[in-house]
Amino acid sequence: MRAKGSKLWASALADASPTPYWTDRPERPAPVPPLTSATTAQLAVIGGGYSGLWTALLAKERDPSADVVLLESGVCGHAASGRNGGFCSASLTHGLANGVDRFPDEITELERLGRENLDQIEDTLGRYAIDCDFERTGELEVATSAYQLDWLHESAELTRSMGYRAEVFDRDQVRAEVDSPTYLGGWWDRDRVAMVDPAKLAWGLRQACLSLGVRIYEGTPVLGLSSGRDGLTLRTPHGEVRASRVALATSALSIPGARPLLRKLKRYLIPVYDYALMTEPLTTEQLGALGWRHRQGLGDSANQFHYYRLTADNRILFGGYDAIYHFGNRIAPTLEQREATFTRLAEHFFTTFPQLEGLRFTHSWGGVIDTCTRFCAFFGTAFDGRLAYAAGYTGLGVGATRFGAQVMLDHLAGAKTERTGLDFVRSTPWPLPPEPLRSLGIQLTRWSLARADEHQGRRNLWLRTLDHAGLGFDS
Repeated sequence: MRAKGSKLWASALADASPTPYWTDRPERPAPVPPLTSATTAQLAVIGGGYSGLWTALLAKERDPSADVVLLESGVCGHAASGRNGGFCSASLTHGLANGVDRFPDEITELERLGRENLDQIEDTLGRYAIDCDFERTGELEVATSAYQLDWLHESAELTRSMGYRAEVFDRDQVRAEVDSPTYLGGWWDRDRVAMVDPAKLAWGLRQACLSLGVRIYEGTPVLGLSSGRDGLTLRTPHGEVRASRVALATSALSIPGARPLLRKLKRYLIPVYDYALMTEPLTTEQLGALGWRHRQGLGDSANQFHYYRLTADNRILFGGYDAIYHFGNRIAPTLEQREATFTRLAEHFFTTFPQLEGLRFTHSWGGVIDTCTRFCAFFGTAFDGRLAYAAGYTGLGVGATRFGAQVMLDHLAGAKTERTGLDFVRSTPWPLPPEPLRSLGIQLTRWSLARADEHQGRRNLWLRTLDHAGLGFDS
């Protein structure tokens, strides 16, 4: 049976293109020219992903006369913002449970601000006519082992306590929603998650920025920062920008190299590689065999979890499980392909949906996300408040980056707002140890989480110690 399965997975992966599906399409906009001279700006934004695009867009909405420049090393949306799963969540804290554990006194305000943030994202898409297949379908979390059933009820009850709709399903009910023989139960978080096409969202925000007069320079990496009397100077290969204020919005890409733009971020950020597969479009019969009429995003309840969803043309994106850290915070294009992980994901896919045997994968890819010891974003300033940053979104930044952009702009304006008064915004994560302790700790945690999944969720001494120290992870 194993040999037959191995052939099935190899056949399904045989023609997969080693590139992100979302950006491998003709809708991709042509790049704009790089910076080739010296210029000035009131605000310079470093990074053309969601974080930087939201910052530039909101800066222009706050002050249409503001002179805003955005510098992107590649093309806007080419990194994490263009290759993620497209789960746009209202949560600012990487899930309600993580928020309750870390910010219990503020969780009501954080959830309200998160709901408002998701509503405002939807409003922005309408105002700028951004077509990114936004579907507010919610997320269905499923149990694939008996010990996870109690977690489902606890998660649903916690969600209801915040005023959201949450439906709990037994085995038959969850399989009526999406049919998999692995499902033992589930719950539907109906209000807090929307599905989007991540690359189209980035491209739409880029066009909105251009329409408001943001000057975007692609193919323009920032090689260095220096401080002067009148602000900061950003050095690029063929020009420089002198700016009164700077927003550093590069997330995980803030930390590679011996001399990152802001060295202190290396103490807090971990670059972790995540991987995904995309299928060919399902036929009407294949889709009918699954159900999935409500098109929710899906995730399972294991510590090493999968996430998956339907696209507008009824492909299935299937990702997660492996989260790979490389010694010394290593980031490299060669790490975006990992055959062992793709094979494992294919095996898990057909175990989840055996009725789809014969379906093929068209794309397989990976990319780096940034995480930290509190598993949600953190914020700060440097250069006497003339630079602001937001980072550490832990793979849930599709929605939360808009909130982070507001925080950065508040900090750069020196404004005291509801956002900047939050302990969530004012506090920082525990710093990470240096190598080799960093790598040893991460690998021990991954091993322990896998062991917990194999032993009915029982957490070993290492995981219990992390929990006690406030460093435990609840996805």
